[in-house]
Parts: sequence; C-alpha cells; structure tokens
Amino acid sequence: MIRIGICDDEAEARDGLRFALEKVLREGREEIVYEFVSGKNAASWLKKHPGEIDLLFLDVEMKEPNGMETARYIRTFDEEILIVFVTGHKDYVFDGYEADALDYVLKPAEPERLKRILERVRRIMEKNREKTFIFKNMDGAYRLPFGRILYFYSDRRKVSAVTREKEYPFYGNLDEIQTIAGKNFVRIHQRYLVNVRKVERIGKNEVEVEGILLPVSRNMKADALAALARSVLEE
Repeated sequence: MIRIGICDDEAEARDGLRFALEKVLREGREEIVYEFVSGKNAASWLKKHPGEIDLLFLDVEMKEPNGMETARYIRTFDEEILIVFVTGHKDYVFDGYEADALDYVLKPAEPERLKRILERVRRIMEKNREKTFIFKNMDGAYRLPFGRILYFYSDRRKVSAVTREKEYPFYGNLDEIQTIAGKNFVRIHQRYLVNVRKVERIGKNEVEVEGILLPVSRNMKADALAALARSVLEE
C-alpha cells in the first residue's frame, strides 16, 4: 500500500495532478489520501501524523513557505517520507536534492512520467518493508521505521509503540511483535520490548532510553542484559 499526499496552493493544479495520478495508480494498493493547500499546513499535519503518508508531491512555487522551505522543514522531523517536487520551471530541479528529494515532475504532469516515478517508489517500499512496523488503530494506518521506535510496552491486549515524539496505542501481542521486530529489539520485561540502539545506560535492574527508566524483570535479566551489552560492544 502506498499512501500519497499532494501539496499545492492552487486548486486547479491539485486537481490536475490528482487526475494524472489516478490514471497510473494500482487500484486497491495505492491511493491519494490527503491534499494540502499550503506548505505550512502540510508540514504541521505530517509532524503530528508520522508514517501516515509515504509519498508527498510538493509544489515548489507556493507562497511562503515555498516548496523548498517546506521540504527542508519536513526533513528536520521526517527523513523517511519520499518527496517529489512539482514545478513549472526546470531551474528549480537541482535545488530539490538539498532536501533529499526522490524526483521531480514538470507541470502539467504527464502520466508516463508519474508511472516511472511510482515504479521507483514501489521498489523502494518493497526494499524497506522489513525495516518498517505497520499497524492500525482508531486514528488510522501507520508505517513507522523500526529505527524511530524507542520501545514497545503492553497493557493487557493493548500495545503502544513509543517514539521520541509520541505514543501509538493499538491492539497487539508483544510476543508476535518481538518476532517481527528482529534482533535489534530485546525483551527486558513481560511488558517491555526495547530498541537496543536507543539504550543510553544499562543499570542493575533497569535500562535508560531517552531519559526514561524501564524495568528489567528478574527472570529475563540475564538474557536481556547480555543482549544489550553485546549491542553496545558491536557499535
């Protein structure tokens, strides 16, 4: 599933790009989920909803903040989202690489050009699938890179994925998540699964992650501390 956003301050331009994209999207697997009328609006929403959009088509020549300024700001809190600049002038094309843009589209967008870009996006998404945790809750569907998750904790049937910015609760099973997450996540407690790359300090009965103390249970202590110590030595 590829979730797409369009950001342009002109309604006619948004409509034109949406119509062109709809000709080449794979039905049921790719969809345009959000449209933004300004760079400020897009950046603010993306910061509050990380992982909800995979691909953003961003107009360069918007009113302040313009597309380049918007992209640079987005990169301060999201390095994963794929950005494609939309522009009416070739002069702006090379500036896009400063914001780590995937590609660019000249207005009016041609379906064949969009088709080639989407093929690149599909390959990238497939390659990164194992590095991403996908889940749903009442607020929507999320795709969080494992590298952004500090730890998981469970409370009965609910599990929360904790990042630096916020917590994401959902219904799940910590044992199953541990299998999916792989070797970089270590069980330190019946209720806690921690990202070893985020551990700042290993104490006698706890570990510290981003200033948060998490308990290490007695029956998991030996295996957990050994795994955490190995991770620190490997870095």
